[in-house]
Amino acid sequence: MSTARKKLVVKVLTGSGDPERTAQAFTVAATALAAGIEVSLWLTGDASDFALPGRAAQFELPHAAPLQDLLAAVIAGGSVTLCTQCAQRRGITSADILPGITIKGAASFVEEIMEEGVQALVY
Repeated sequence: MSTARKKLVVKVLTGSGDPERTAQAFTVAATALAAGIEVSLWLTGDASDFALPGRAAQFELPHAAPLQDLLAAVIAGGSVTLCTQCAQRRGITSADILPGITIKGAASFVEEIMEEGVQALVY
């Protein structure tokens, strides 16, 4: 039996303007976490807004799990990171975001995805 470390890094760039892709990214992250895989979710581009309180609750897509529940699950059991530049462009600071979310830059993303046993997906 393999004891290799498994980690999934999901980078989501989309927001409410592309609801199916957005919901898919959060669903995959939460599903992997539920399957016992270490998960890191990166909020970039339009997805940056979901780091703000109440924004995930405003997201709606028929027949999709509530985005706020998926995000809460990943915050609780994995890690969620907001892109530094994306936050700065939107005037978002660490004081503005949900507890459990960190702000980091591209160097941290690259370091994370280059670790052994990591699979990265970009939505």
